[in-house]
Amino acid sequence: MAERTFDFIICGGGSAASVAAMRLVREFGYSVLIIERGPRSTNRIMAMPAGYMKYLAQDTFLEMHKTVPQPQLGGRAPIVPVAKALGGGSAVNAMVYMRGQKEDYDGWAAGLGNTEEWSYDDMLGHFRGLERNTRFNDQFHGIAGNLRVSDPGHISDTTEDFLLAAQGLGHRYNPDFNGERQNGVGIMQHTYGQWGRYKERSDGKKAFLDPLRRDRRLTIVTEARVDRIIIENGRAVGVAYTRDGDPHEARAGREVLVGAGTYNSAKLLMLSGIGPADHLDDFQIPVLADLPGVGSNLQDHHEVPVIATTKGKSGYFGQDKGWPMLRNGLQYLLFNSGPVTTTGIESCLFYDPDGGDRPTIQLYCAPIVYQDRDVSKAKPTWGVTFTSCLLRPKARGTVRLRSADPAAQPLVDCNFFGDPEDLRLTLASMRHARRLLETEPFLSKIKEEILPGRDVTDLAGMTRFAQETVKTNYHPSGSLKMGRDDDPMAVVDARLRVRGVEGLRVIDCSIIPAIPSANTNAAAMAIGSKAATLIARDYQ
Repeated sequence: MAERTFDFIICGGGSAASVAAMRLVREFGYSVLIIERGPRSTNRIMAMPAGYMKYLAQDTFLEMHKTVPQPQLGGRAPIVPVAKALGGGSAVNAMVYMRGQKEDYDGWAAGLGNTEEWSYDDMLGHFRGLERNTRFNDQFHGIAGNLRVSDPGHISDTTEDFLLAAQGLGHRYNPDFNGERQNGVGIMQHTYGQWGRYKERSDGKKAFLDPLRRDRRLTIVTEARVDRIIIENGRAVGVAYTRDGDPHEARAGREVLVGAGTYNSAKLLMLSGIGPADHLDDFQIPVLADLPGVGSNLQDHHEVPVIATTKGKSGYFGQDKGWPMLRNGLQYLLFNSGPVTTTGIESCLFYDPDGGDRPTIQLYCAPIVYQDRDVSKAKPTWGVTFTSCLLRPKARGTVRLRSADPAAQPLVDCNFFGDPEDLRLTLASMRHARRLLETEPFLSKIKEEILPGRDVTDLAGMTRFAQETVKTNYHPSGSLKMGRDDDPMAVVDARLRVRGVEGLRVIDCSIIPAIPSANTNAAAMAIGSKAATLIARDYQ
């Protein structure tokens, strides 16, 4: 059945889509339809800073992608969850607000042969414009945007020990990872803040879409799957989608914007006849634009743990069960304070194990014994987990179709440790994590290293452990990369327009040429803001 026509249709309602929709409607006056496959909202628990932990291993608001078996990981197929809710990753993530390094964005601009568009100075305006920071107001930060950004409401004793131990090893304390420099150890800011009485998650829905709930120019359809982009005479004119088992169509008067996430954005283009011709031929999908780069260039941050137990009670073990959980909940409800006002992952260290000035590792401190469900080997108890997250992996993976059925998940090849340099840096950081355990104040508090274990010191043993436990940091990017016209693998140009099809752009982290050196939610929002600017320039 045909439905009304909108200026713009956005496929997906994640972080980037939320920002783009907000700006297109509020600032530029366009009508926008968002079609999101997940529910319109999550729940009260997910709004609490600590609440996401209850859903880390569940598919309530997540879609679990089991990657293809990885030969370099001994045949393991790591699970990579992605969001399934309005607000996307910002509605389900651990809320870390991190932008990356100046060199990341300047590298994007250089790759495009452009010294202005997509540079750090260009993107900084978008970061600042979206942000309402409770701690900083300077050339790097804004206080007038809708996105609440603040420090954790509670800091654990283990986090404080981590800050001191890292400084004991010579790392400088850094009060602002999004400021002048990224190097050093410090407290991470997060996307939560005061909403009414309580500190709550500030996601794309709450920050950017809810303020427009009464604006008739914005229409949001949830629990609907976009199956195909409708292309007529070489131009995207609408979408076909399924809701409650029924087929629908919506028409775009100006453009279709794809913001369904790195896996599903690539999948949608391929289902619509845009992608590698030979791959589409395998599924009898008519080729409308032969773009070999669709689904290539996949990147993701990944991490490996070093885990130790403590001699006494520490961190957050047991705080989500029984009487401690009730006490913490009451403290939050009555006083808006306590452990519920933190995500639990409060600090990190940015550094380069080789001693360089530009960090290559983000070393997180989790004040608990922690591992993902598919690699769990450690019994939860009082302890600490250091995870070495590789900031700029050299390996590249792929996203491919599993079938021509829109309901089927795509095939994801994460290719973790597909480049030997990625493994080398990770092992070097694991050795540094062990040095932290041997530095005061940790030295006198640590009971034992349980993973990989103090007896695992040789290269073969360390490598085997890394292969068995490496996991995603939940930042897939790059499957529809932005590039120059002479780059055969570039899918979109510097204005995010899909090559070979008019009226079609990609506006999410799929377009990233090289993954930023940080958690990607802030970058996704800035990309959505930048997309709105580019679109407005073209039409106004």
